[in-house]
Amino acid sequence: MTLTRHDKGLSTVIGRPNKDASGKGLDDSMKTMMQRLRTWDNRIQVSSPTERNLAKAFQRLDTLRGKLGLPDNVIEKAAYIYRKVQQQGMIRGRSIASTLAASIYIASREAGIPRTLAEIATLNNTSYKELSRVYRRMVLNLDLKVPMVDPRKCIAKIANKMRVSEKTKRHAINYMNGVITREITAGKDPMGLAGAVLYLSCIQGDEHKNQLDVAAASGVTEITLRNRCKELNTKIPQLN
Repeated sequence: MTLTRHDKGLSTVIGRPNKDASGKGLDDSMKTMMQRLRTWDNRIQVSSPTERNLAKAFQRLDTLRGKLGLPDNVIEKAAYIYRKVQQQGMIRGRSIASTLAASIYIASREAGIPRTLAEIATLNNTSYKELSRVYRRMVLNLDLKVPMVDPRKCIAKIANKMRVSEKTKRHAINYMNGVITREITAGKDPMGLAGAVLYLSCIQGDEHKNQLDVAAASGVTEITLRNRCKELNTKIPQLN
């Protein structure tokens, strides 16, 4: 069984080859009857508006799985959250795409996988504003306790995008440990904070990366990146 199928994977499947158990071909009358059975089998699998909604949503979920590179446990959790939202009647008046994208974001956060709302919105061809609104409503109505993203994992993600050296990456993670110890992360966007830490580590390690590239890899603006860098330089010295 799987939650990523509208019928949980328990549907009947009538094979396409027109052969019997011994491998012999069926006669014309039997072929016609089998084709009618296939047609009705497909129809009864999606026989209600709820099932049609789930079928469309999970077809889209399968596409997003490849685009975002998410593991099976996150996809299963996203399907579970989407079903919960549908059961409470929260989908009415909202698009399947935005509700599904918000479910994926929540499931990724719970699994500790750094995926931003902006990244999911872009790959899902959804408005960021609409997605963030649906996400907030889901968290409020379902009373979800969504954990914070570990900014150290964000450092690894940004560093891999920019092809930063392993030495600089380790320095950035040590620097971030100091930031977390001093409780500077509260209320800060993990990706923006991770981008600032990585940028400062590149400067200290004589690895030349400009702010525009770091900001783009982090999914934040240059202004946000500069503000985080100023704040870090003020509150915490760079670690060796």
